[in-house]
Amino acid sequence: MAVQQHETARRGGTTVIGRKTNRAALIFLLPFGALFVVFFVLPIGYAVNESLYKLKRSGLGFGTPERVFSGLANYAAVFRDDTFLTGVRRLLLFGIVQVPIMLGLALVLALLLDGHAARFKRFFRLVYFLPYAVPGVIAAIVWSFLYTPEISPFGLDLLDGGVVLWSIGNIVTWTWTGFNMLVIYSALRAIPSELCEAAAMDGASAWRIAWSIKVPMIRPSLILTGVFSIIGTLQLFNEPTVLSGVTTAVSKSYTPLMWSLQVALDNNDYALGSAIAIVLALLAGALSFLFLRLSAWLTRRGVM
Repeated sequence: MAVQQHETARRGGTTVIGRKTNRAALIFLLPFGALFVVFFVLPIGYAVNESLYKLKRSGLGFGTPERVFSGLANYAAVFRDDTFLTGVRRLLLFGIVQVPIMLGLALVLALLLDGHAARFKRFFRLVYFLPYAVPGVIAAIVWSFLYTPEISPFGLDLLDGGVVLWSIGNIVTWTWTGFNMLVIYSALRAIPSELCEAAAMDGASAWRIAWSIKVPMIRPSLILTGVFSIIGTLQLFNEPTVLSGVTTAVSKSYTPLMWSLQVALDNNDYALGSAIAIVLALLAGALSFLFLRLSAWLTRRGVM
């Protein structure tokens, strides 16, 4: 009888502790949840709702416009417009070239910093990360001066229509390589040192240890930076917007996000601008999903 009472009391105490723990977790999560709803969920819901309507003018168009439900008409207009399709093709080409270069540089820098022979690790880690600390708009303005033919130290016209996309890619690579390097480096620091020491005792070279032990063990971080880079590529805005002020090779509709802003603000068509943004978000989600599936397939095949 005494044992049963003790067991009942123990369970009751555990239940009370569990409730207090859940209540404390809820209190800590509440501020984040509130901000998430206010600044993320509600704007998305508003944009989706706005994209389902359009302004209709009667007569010769001089009357007060009437907001009418249009269903998916705005989305159909997005895909019919060559501006959107051209911008997406431009971003896909940009991502196929720029993202592997950036992540490759980040991986190499992280491996160099993680090496036993590396010296002044804190200094170089800070140097590599500093470009990310510079606001994107400021960085683009500085690089625009370096690209201007009249004052450029390179002596080249890097704002020409044929190379301006890769000039933008250089700015993005310079800005974000350090951030991705830090993510990868953090994953490298979590690898047990005993594994690398055992491989070295077996005669494995530093390159072999990096390729056969370190890189496979930081695969989740590489995938994470890849997803971030895909989303960032489709959201390309700051750099081309700044360069559009110094060269005619970059129009106000150079990327889909720039076109969305132009349609909404310059053309006063918030419904179509919202539809462009929603389509772009769905495209980012689809490409990220495909990248994750491809990564999982390559992992099963032993490629990654």
